[in-house]
Amino acid sequence: MTDDTDAGDPLEALDTRTRGRVLEPGDSGYDDARSVWNARIDRYPSAVLACSGTADVLAGVEVAREHGLELSVKSGGHHVSGSAVCDDGIVLDLGPMDWVRVDPEAQTAWVGPGATWGDVDHETAAFGLAVPGGQDPNIGVSGLTLGGGVGWLSRTHGLTSDNLLSADVVTADAELVHASSDEHADLFWALRGGGGSFGVVTGFEFRLHEVDEVFAGSLIYPMADARAVARRYESFVADAPREVRVLFGSMVLPASPVFPEEVRDSRVAILIACYAGPPAEANRVLEPLRSFGDPLLDSMRPRSYVAFQGAGESRGRMRTHLRSHYLPELPVDAIDTIADHAAAAPSAGATVFLSPRGGAETAPEADATAYPHRDAAHHLLVEARWDSPDADDRHVEWVDRLHEAVQPYATGDAAMNFLSEDEPERRVRAAYGGNYERLVEVKRTWDPENLFTASHLVDPSG
Repeated sequence: MTDDTDAGDPLEALDTRTRGRVLEPGDSGYDDARSVWNARIDRYPSAVLACSGTADVLAGVEVAREHGLELSVKSGGHHVSGSAVCDDGIVLDLGPMDWVRVDPEAQTAWVGPGATWGDVDHETAAFGLAVPGGQDPNIGVSGLTLGGGVGWLSRTHGLTSDNLLSADVVTADAELVHASSDEHADLFWALRGGGGSFGVVTGFEFRLHEVDEVFAGSLIYPMADARAVARRYESFVADAPREVRVLFGSMVLPASPVFPEEVRDSRVAILIACYAGPPAEANRVLEPLRSFGDPLLDSMRPRSYVAFQGAGESRGRMRTHLRSHYLPELPVDAIDTIADHAAAAPSAGATVFLSPRGGAETAPEADATAYPHRDAAHHLLVEARWDSPDADDRHVEWVDRLHEAVQPYATGDAAMNFLSEDEPERRVRAAYGGNYERLVEVKRTWDPENLFTASHLVDPSG
């Protein structure tokens, strides 16, 4: 409801109607509040509202509508496109809403939109439970879920969005609705992989699975063996049970005593595996992988799931550029292309990783949820992270050059959670596949005036 005393000034309106702190340019904390994981994003909103709860979200949406301001939503802030931060408008910062409530008997959890996967894993692990989440504890729950979400448990238990049971959503009309398979089913369908075009989710209800200990770790090889290691990855995952997920990649190892001295600070080829099936079967299932070649290090062992998740923690805010592809298969030429470009990476922050899509990830039909990529494939992620703006050109060029070189072997599909801000329209459409037109219809129902306009989202005009 509008207060006549704040009708002319949107920032005064935010101050009047909310409990969370309203940050404006020049305020202490403003620069941190407008920052995201990708340090190349440098935008200046008129205000950032640190939402203390759903009431603040409702008020923020109201003010943006009343004053015709652009609105963006920042949850975990762990993404490359920077769509969480707009110029000149209002940013709803959901970071303070980072609560997690677990019901161990029902094996469900309600999660606040500001929570990270580290927050979720910490709470669910206390009961030997987990939901498939991001492979970095710093990743935000909201963005990953709304874009589909793939993690170590996805081949076993499905995408993050496949495990979403319901959601509380603030709509463009500043109303709170509950979306599930039984209530507002069209909205619920769209939330599972369709992105943040349809409203602001203020609570996620997830199905949990019994996951306590996993058998997981890495096999490290000299970079000279990258082609052979990649071929071994391909042959192993072709017949691997859904309980195991394996990544092939190239990266520079940190100067840590956990690695052999001769490969510290060196680029290597690496296989990372996580087996979430019966513990007694782990050695048998992973033996064909572990017996390959002569690894410099084999760190595979039983460990807690939450500890393995923590091993993927990324450094904080850095300049970032990435691209991704889906590949239906890995011919020799594709492997050679990936290995050659990986060997020419510009810095230690440049990585290449292949991961398989299969098992529970690809079991649903392509239109069962908004996430359309249900065909078995390999996902290629090319990523560079660095500190200095002076190094922008060489890192961006390397990422784009590898992405372009692999294009002949790719499906043409795109993963929404890995879209950069400069993607062409065809790539944005490819992220939604054959579900785009249905998403447009949902958008017209729930946000016909296109209040939620952040990049890579669905346009009600079609």
